[in-house]
Amino acid sequence: EGHVAPVRAARQALGLDRVIYLPTARPPHKPGRRMAPALSRFAMVEMALLGEEGLYASPFELTLGRPAYTIDTLEYFTAQEPNAELVLLIGSDSFLELESWVRWQEIPQLAHLGVLSRPGAEVERERLSPLLSQLLDQGRATLLAERTVDLSSTRLREILRTGGEPPAGTVSPLVLDYARKYGLY
Repeated sequence: EGHVAPVRAARQALGLDRVIYLPTARPPHKPGRRMAPALSRFAMVEMALLGEEGLYASPFELTLGRPAYTIDTLEYFTAQEPNAELVLLIGSDSFLELESWVRWQEIPQLAHLGVLSRPGAEVERERLSPLLSQLLDQGRATLLAERTVDLSSTRLREILRTGGEPPAGTVSPLVLDYARKYGLY
């Protein structure tokens, strides 16, 4: 639920037909992090989205056999849906690090950026780099007001690993049962 409610709100605010979640087999910005197996993470995303209209999961970034770069994913979806207007939903923490991403300058050319507020990563216009400010000024990025749940994936994994109970409403019961059944964390 923590990764669903803000996206549901962003879909409505931006008038999106659908949102596609992209679980990644090998996130390039998280090398060496212990994660649940990629197919298990995909299954949990699917379970979390079962009752959600307009929200889907794609296995695209699971099957690359290498780290998945956002620019490659956008090029793929542009080729698949040439008439679609793509919007890339990213957390404010990711937006603030955008200039370190592979071929980052091309990303806003292929997709509008919808920036979801993340606790601890507030976007302060006066502190942004000139290039990120320019994306906002040119309307290539939109700051979305909906706050995400103040529970990082890292903290959630820690809670599950130590046998704790996540805060109510942050994790789908089906996903929680699955993660516990298979001892994923």
